[in-house]
Amino acid sequence: MPAGGPTGGHVLRRALGDQRRRIAVASILGMAHQVCEAMVPVVIGLVIDEAVATGSSGALLRWLLVLAALFFILSTCYRNSARLTESAAERAAHRIRLDLGDRVLDPRGGADAGRLPGALTAVATGDARRVGSVASAMPYAISALAGLAISAVALLRVSVPLGLLVLLGVPPLLWLGHRISRPLERRSETEQERAAHASGVAADLVAGLRVLKGIGAEPAAVSRYRVTSRDSLAAALRAARSRAWHDGAILALTGVFIAVIGLVGAHLAMRGTISVGDLVAAVGLAQYLLGPFQLLTYVNGEFAQGRASADRIAEVLASPPSVTAGTATLPDPVAGQLRLRGVTHGALRGVDLDIAPGSLVGVVTKDPAAANDLLLCLGRERDPGEGVIELDGVPLTELAPEDARRAILVAHHDADLFEDSLLDNVRAATDDTTDVEPALAAATADEVAEALPQGVDTVLGERGRSLSGGQRQRVALARALAADPPVLVVHDPTTAVDTVTESRIADRLRHLRRDRTTILVTTSPALLAGTDRVVMLDGGAVAAQGPHPELVAAHEAYRTAVLA
Repeated sequence: MPAGGPTGGHVLRRALGDQRRRIAVASILGMAHQVCEAMVPVVIGLVIDEAVATGSSGALLRWLLVLAALFFILSTCYRNSARLTESAAERAAHRIRLDLGDRVLDPRGGADAGRLPGALTAVATGDARRVGSVASAMPYAISALAGLAISAVALLRVSVPLGLLVLLGVPPLLWLGHRISRPLERRSETEQERAAHASGVAADLVAGLRVLKGIGAEPAAVSRYRVTSRDSLAAALRAARSRAWHDGAILALTGVFIAVIGLVGAHLAMRGTISVGDLVAAVGLAQYLLGPFQLLTYVNGEFAQGRASADRIAEVLASPPSVTAGTATLPDPVAGQLRLRGVTHGALRGVDLDIAPGSLVGVVTKDPAAANDLLLCLGRERDPGEGVIELDGVPLTELAPEDARRAILVAHHDADLFEDSLLDNVRAATDDTTDVEPALAAATADEVAEALPQGVDTVLGERGRSLSGGQRQRVALARALAADPPVLVVHDPTTAVDTVTESRIADRLRHLRRDRTTILVTTSPALLAGTDRVVMLDGGAVAAQGPHPELVAAHEAYRTAVLA
């Protein structure tokens, strides 16, 4: 892989290299098909000269059998070549999707930076398919060039001027075709970018449909998507016009070239330089040339669109990671002692904090951005711009991201559920032997299961939308508790839960997480009342800390943030 990351050319070479055997076999079969097809007008010319002109029935039968053999071979080769080319395209696209999946799921992150989820989906579907199509187009290109070569040889046999006309005329035509494809490549890239953006916007709107309806924002959302969709449509139409102009221009050039061959052949026949059979063969070969040229037109278009898509795929694969991979190891077992010194990132400003092993600590901040940045740093989704976060004396930046996340589980407020049973959702980070009943009870998710038709085996809808907001939060909290990490960081886990249930969750959570480090990033008085200590962040820095009752009594900013 190049030092600066993969490029579009690298993506194309990888796609073609992985399928080189299928492409090679398909190319051989395609060349055999083209050779047989090019020989058909030659054999017809021989039928005229050696059978029709002489009245020989034996010669006629012999050449008809040759024609039958040619058609049998070319049809068999075509079917098998087409099967292999389609297989190569699908396998190449699948390999690219796997590479994209590996990059998107890389623990170091970074692939989603500045990209909507729908845009990544469009890259993994539409762009991967277009690059895969290059693998299927390659055998067609090779077989078309073989067809042009065999037709030139056949025409040389008929007439040296006709053969030279093909040999000297094809390279300029191919060069012109490449030049004509440049605008198509540029507009195809724009088309895919706009389509990906429209897909991303649509995915976001569908995900937030319930919220949009709740606040009466449907007209604004529809207007936003209409503008995005209109831009995507305009880009698609420009690309379609470019493809039509490209194909039309290539076909026009090809038609002129074939007409010239036919006129030269007719002129030679009129002068008696070639026989009637040779003229028929020459005209047939000229008409046959339309097939290879159409194939090359198709291949040129596929390569133009494939190059544009390969560049977009390369951008995702070459995305710089959000965090680096370290090589340090944590003590076994992990005690769960956290130490933050001078942590500055985003809204955080020089945060100093010590969290003892096995303690239950609350974190309150009036700025949601500061809470989010703290979660990103603790979960190693981002590394602090300044300062250090240590777990049991080991800086998180020296750990592999996956090792850090196994030790510190950050449960975000907007965590999604899967379209699976409630039990499988809770067991997402455990195995089938783990007893999740304590986690269900602590999050009161067992009560949610009792209200469902099949209990814990009830299959939830997409992202758990078949549940209410409070029910989703309780199931998501149970999932985090069932994982039982050494350090658990939970962000606003009960904002949609009633106060009575919230108090029960606070008591049960403290009991379940005893001797395990737990951080509650929340402004809920019920949850904060059960903590050992609360840390107040104001202006991105630690402004106060102490027991919840003392802070409520003595700190006005804390009182405003928690009780307002």
